Amino acid sequence: MRAGEKLPVLEIPVTRTLIVAGALASRDYQDVHHDAELAKAKGSPDIFMNILTTNGLVGRYITDHFGPTATLHTVAIRLGAPNYPGDTMVLTGTVEKVDARPEGDTATVEVIGTNGIGRHVTGTVTVTLPAGGAA
Repeated sequence: MRAGEKLPVLEIPVTRTLIVAGALASRDYQDVHHDAELAKAKGSPDIFMNILTTNGLVGRYITDHFGPTATLHTVAIRLGAPNYPGDTMVLTGTVEKVDARPEGDTATVEVIGTNGIGRHVTGTVTVTLPAGGAA
């Protein structure tokens, strides 16, 4: 792991099931995440993904790259364009800096997730690999 390293692109199909399952798993019962008719009544073209699902997918993106020994310390994200069913979220990342420490290297990774209408998520993740860990 080194500053400037680009993480591989991860494409995640945004399905109705993913949106609803993520909302239920995070106990977010707001109707805009599971009821298309009520979401439309509130001005949305369809249901849309909640922030907790996005947060989990960003975490998955980082641990998929750095491996099961990676420890996430912070995941700080900001949402933009909604993720609607039928779209694809494309995650990209860049290692911005690495702090070498005896207990393991800690990296700061900038993450961007886009979809068909724009930038869905931007964020920064801090992750540590234990000494001797593989990236």
